[in-house]
Amino acid sequence: MIVKTSPDEFQDFIRDASNFTGNCSAVYIPQTPDEIPALLTGANEKGIPVTISGGGTGITGGRCPNEGIVLSTGHLNKIITIDNIQGIARVQAGVILHDLQCALDQQGLFYPPDPTETNCCIGGTIATNASGARSFLYGPTRRFVKELSVILPDGTPVTLKRGERTASPGTLILPRAGGTMQIPIPEIAYPAVKNAAGYYLHYGMDAIDLFIGAEGTLGVITEAVLGVLPRPQCLISCVAFFPDSNSALEFIDFARQSGNSVNNIEETTLQPRALEFFDEHSLNFLRTDFPNIPETARAAVWFEQEATSDTEESLLDLWMDLIITTNGLADDTWYAADAAAMQDIHTFRHAISAKVNEFVTSRGLRKIGTDTAVPHRNFAGYYHQITELAAEAGLYYVAYGHFGDFHVHLNFLPKNTGELEVAQALYDKICMLAVSMGGTISAEHGVGKAKKHLFHKMYGPGAIAQMQIVKSILDPANILNRGNLF
Repeated sequence: MIVKTSPDEFQDFIRDASNFTGNCSAVYIPQTPDEIPALLTGANEKGIPVTISGGGTGITGGRCPNEGIVLSTGHLNKIITIDNIQGIARVQAGVILHDLQCALDQQGLFYPPDPTETNCCIGGTIATNASGARSFLYGPTRRFVKELSVILPDGTPVTLKRGERTASPGTLILPRAGGTMQIPIPEIAYPAVKNAAGYYLHYGMDAIDLFIGAEGTLGVITEAVLGVLPRPQCLISCVAFFPDSNSALEFIDFARQSGNSVNNIEETTLQPRALEFFDEHSLNFLRTDFPNIPETARAAVWFEQEATSDTEESLLDLWMDLIITTNGLADDTWYAADAAAMQDIHTFRHAISAKVNEFVTSRGLRKIGTDTAVPHRNFAGYYHQITELAAEAGLYYVAYGHFGDFHVHLNFLPKNTGELEVAQALYDKICMLAVSMGGTISAEHGVGKAKKHLFHKMYGPGAIAQMQIVKSILDPANILNRGNLF
């Protein structure tokens, strides 16, 4: 166990990508999972808060401690096995997503969850049920977690395999030191959208799902077995540009409907695995780095579809027909004809988030950006309403996101603390507007410390109290990730 006690040594462990910062007395870096139980047992007995620190790519303050000690998973970074036959990868929590994808690629495999920041740790993606661009086709992290090794707050190691331990119907039984614990599982009304806010609680639920998306408040994830898939033979990856946002939204709607219209995927049917939108402000924000963005473009959509060598050409023709039908700038479309072009498009896709982080950090400000999703029927109206609110407030912003999932990231770019305060107030208003439309305050990033006031408003005191009962049973001393969610 490596222990850092000097503030000069642990500043990188108490800050996240949003420039949210915290404070602690020491950082503990276990070299093996076996070192964690004793640390948690001692902290639990003394009531010392323990905040779990992963890659620091989160933007909700979840890994930033208010007090106590930090437990870093950074050295638990081994890819233990990759099994082509079973389609699984066993990894430790501190494995970097990019490293896992590279290792899988060498064996003709890939892991579908695709958060924008590929330097995130696997443990963090599980703790927030991360998703990303490919969630339109594949869904979030939860779908691919087959097994978890978790150490409970009292130091009890638990291995959970999907399908082996379920709530029956409203009580979940888990082992703990000296016996078992019974956890009442309420049936909470969740929004019918992509959602990463709060505990996953359903009658008959699998025990493994209690820890996925729990933001490290119920246990320390040390190891996971993840489902992986064969790498597609071919991949169509394009950025289509449009003269206005409505044309881009129409393109996404047509593509989405086409992808959802077949039960058995036909070889020559549009079946996007990613549908990402970029508004005019996003394109202008990126023009310095990407001067080939067309001058007349006011919106863009990045899309991907898996294909074979036999279907690639015909599918590309279908996509180009749709771009033309929806008034797209067909001649200006970026198409990845080779590996280098594919990387260029992926660099473009990931660049906006990184530039936003750089912008706010360079000014010493906090990142203020939505992670909201609303039902399909409300999405177009919601998008136009929130962008109008930002414009009326005189705030510069960029809007982009996973519009195939009706999930928008509207990031404010305040120039000073005065604008930051205006942005924060407007951010809260936008989040509650999403809730009023049947949506969520967090579709993929979680709640952490930054959104907990909105989290409580979203669910109301009854549902929050039921979630807190679960927390109090598993962590009665409230040591793990104190300040997140509650």
